[in-house]
Amino acid sequence: MSRPARPAGRFPSARRAAAAAVVTGAALVLTGCGGSSSASSSGPDLKVTGAYMPAPSAGTMAAGFFTVANSGDTADSLTSVTSGLADDITLHSTEGGAMTEEKSFAVPAHGTLELSSGGNHLMFEKLAHTPEQGEKVSVELHFAKTGTVKITMPVKSATYSPKTGH
Repeated sequence: MSRPARPAGRFPSARRAAAAAVVTGAALVLTGCGGSSSASSSGPDLKVTGAYMPAPSAGTMAAGFFTVANSGDTADSLTSVTSGLADDITLHSTEGGAMTEEKSFAVPAHGTLELSSGGNHLMFEKLAHTPEQGEKVSVELHFAKTGTVKITMPVKSATYSPKTGH
């Protein structure tokens, strides 16, 4: 049995029109999805500033301080720190004069994490050598979402204050 003949040119142009409608519709859907998700949410956007290490008075431990600013729409957390200077680097909080080891520090969306003397800080233990004032220590900060951020931590005087710069 044979098919009835179709008018010449009618079927191909209908197919082209349908295909164009599908492509246009898909493009609009993708544009809408891409536009709404990128406009309403972005990942963490971290910047580390003010890093320093006071020259340690004892040769076995040192502290580290810095500020992490997050200008992104998503929170992150500092989960660990590594450095060739020490085998063991821990995160510590200080409240009421008592130090407590922490598993991580939160970095809120559009907020900051501040590590400072008398507050949250790093403890470098089992030092490979005693860092001296003027030395620069390479440190890797490991974040849950951002991954690894490498910083250089200059060694300052034991009495250094970031507020005065001395």
